[in-house]
Amino acid sequence: MSLSRNAALSAVAKKARGAENSAEEIRDFVAAYCADELDEQLMIDWLRAVMTAGMSFEETAALTDVMAASGKQLDWSRITAPLADKHSTGGVGDDVSLIAVPLAAACGVKVAKLSGGALGHTGGTLDKLACIPGMRSALSMQEFKQQVSGSVGCAIAQASAELAPADKKLYQLRHRTGTIASVPLITASVLSKKIAGGAPNLVIDVKAGRCAFMQSREEAQALAKCLFEVGTRLGRRMEILITEMDAPLANSIGDALELDEAIATLERRSVGRLRDAALAVATAMVALASREDEQAARGRVERALDSKAAELRFNAMVAAQGGDAAGFTRAFVPALELNAKRSGFIGSIDGRLLGTFVARHKHHDRRAGLRLLKRRGEAVAKGEPLLQVFAISPSQADERELEATVQIGPNQIREPEVVLGRFAA
Repeated sequence: MSLSRNAALSAVAKKARGAENSAEEIRDFVAAYCADELDEQLMIDWLRAVMTAGMSFEETAALTDVMAASGKQLDWSRITAPLADKHSTGGVGDDVSLIAVPLAAACGVKVAKLSGGALGHTGGTLDKLACIPGMRSALSMQEFKQQVSGSVGCAIAQASAELAPADKKLYQLRHRTGTIASVPLITASVLSKKIAGGAPNLVIDVKAGRCAFMQSREEAQALAKCLFEVGTRLGRRMEILITEMDAPLANSIGDALELDEAIATLERRSVGRLRDAALAVATAMVALASREDEQAARGRVERALDSKAAELRFNAMVAAQGGDAAGFTRAFVPALELNAKRSGFIGSIDGRLLGTFVARHKHHDRRAGLRLLKRRGEAVAKGEPLLQVFAISPSQADERELEATVQIGPNQIREPEVVLGRFAA
């Protein structure tokens, strides 16, 4: 073994007592584990020590760097146009990528977006795109680079197993051992794939709220700061947005329904918080990659949406990846409608429970899902429809479970701003 057992034990003991591991210790420790030269229990002990003691930004950067270097890395040095990538920490009704990627591309920014599938109660971008007949997300790295660098200018594709394989191996171990909820480990997992993806400009949307993985604003701020500090140390130009997600971002929950709402937003037929969040993320991508004033970038992004340029770019991306956008059937007939039991104002909407409800059913039908007809703060009369259920039989939908997700009260509230804060250079 290239790393002696004594050296491995020393690294674990050092972290267990709250001391810092050196970059060399972290590199050798992770490399030995990925090469199957390290006893798995030692890695588990180290991860648990990290959960307790935390990691400095320097340690987290070293871990991210070795994970990113564990496989192939994309080289975009021949592209002279602005190039960016974006990532979201995820949440219920988060369809921002489907809108922001073609928006930024329509403004002249090359967007190399590597995505994953659904996690827990949230939907995955690739799962939504898979509702389009023929749509391919498993592009080779050559196909991915050609599509981004060519006239299409953007791609949303599955992250190759060749990129940051150490992350996959460590994530599986973290999942088995309950060592997921650590800001440094989450940071290294997110950024190692993005560093390997090669884009020099990176916008990350950290969701905060009950529908997201970071359920408090304080947790989201801690993750945002760590992502910004580590990404900057590793040579990336970063902007981190903290966006609110105490309720679902989109009005739709479910792969096909969310895709439909995203397309409707690109077609300028849908307004609301999803549109607001997508405009904010696209603006950050354009401003960061093009190095221009945020107000000027915002103007360009809005014009790209209003002029149909973003809609056309989305269709071009779908066609380039083998998809038939016209073949996606957008007629949805509700199987069940849930009505308000009392009059008042919509207070809270438990998107986590709604997301879990949809996740239980969507494996049988991609068109399974829910559509909210009322948002927080809106008035509702007794008997008025609150939400619709699609592609799920009434016998399978527990109305009491659904009723508990929408609270109606006597007082009107205001929805908070979509963007709660940001970290930027």
